[in-house]
Amino acid sequence: MKRRARAAIGIFVFGICSGVWAGADDKPTVPPSQAPPDSNVRVDIPTRTSTKAAELPVRGDIRVDTELVLINVTVTDPLNRFVTGLEKQHFKLFEETVAQTIAHFSSEDAPLSVGMGFDTSGSMGAKLQKSRLAAAEFFKTSNPEDEYFLVTFNDRPKLAVPFTHELEEVQNALTFTESKGRTALLDAVYLAMNTMHKAHNPRKAIILISDGGDNSSRYTESEIKNAVREADVQVYAIGIVEPMASRGRTAEELNGPGLLAQLAEQTGGRAFQVENINELPDVAAKIGVELRNQYLLGYAPTNKTKDGKYRHVQVKLAQPRGLPPLKAYYRLGYYAPYH
Repeated sequence: MKRRARAAIGIFVFGICSGVWAGADDKPTVPPSQAPPDSNVRVDIPTRTSTKAAELPVRGDIRVDTELVLINVTVTDPLNRFVTGLEKQHFKLFEETVAQTIAHFSSEDAPLSVGMGFDTSGSMGAKLQKSRLAAAEFFKTSNPEDEYFLVTFNDRPKLAVPFTHELEEVQNALTFTESKGRTALLDAVYLAMNTMHKAHNPRKAIILISDGGDNSSRYTESEIKNAVREADVQVYAIGIVEPMASRGRTAEELNGPGLLAQLAEQTGGRAFQVENINELPDVAAKIGVELRNQYLLGYAPTNKTKDGKYRHVQVKLAQPRGLPPLKAYYRLGYYAPYH
């Protein structure tokens, strides 16, 4: 008999979702005593111990290491809850539509190198305090081996805190931020990516907290998008937008959420839009937990040509029985080696 996948759910992460499932009788449910209906939780699927997974050292977001390509994947359910406990057979990998063999698989946590891009432009005034709280909630998910740096930006970006293991340094710097000037978001992303070259951990992420689009950068959108495609960094963004009734934003501000979403999608990260600033801490905590609940897939490309070209990657899920449709988030491609 085929084993049915069962899901055991516990409260795990704060989020902003609503809705219910309609489906099989053995679907995952959230006991009322454990979480409200709109809570985000982690769905755990019991698995067998994998010797190969245990032996594999957790590496970076996506990279080419000799002949091995490694990709981090986040899996969620229709309520945007993280699904853990999947096994290698639940994943299918393709490069330029050609099926690849998954040689290595792991779902273990690993140290992170994180850069936070924090908007201090004039429009952030009343939102600064909640944004600081959001950063604090994100840091609560940290591990002792993690390292962090802080980039603040208004008219120009500034490396306020270089890489450090002391979260207190970052939080102290955030405490004394003041809102003024315009928004050099693209320049801030470039500075953060450049700073990330000094990272000591193979897994890297940039977290952006901003309330609008770019109106003060020297770098262009196309330059930053190309740089993001080449970088081995996941980008997560929290866009603070005004409620519909009070919107009177510039063209740059209107384009801001779309720009953040494009940057995040390319890297396997995600972008969140927040209208109610009281929700900021929960969203930031959600991102922190997501970075701790990712799968690592490794494969040796069948295309051995070292031409330096960009290759598109696709991850498909083999749907486990008894669960609703799942969604995978992952980096969309990588640049092949060049010799």
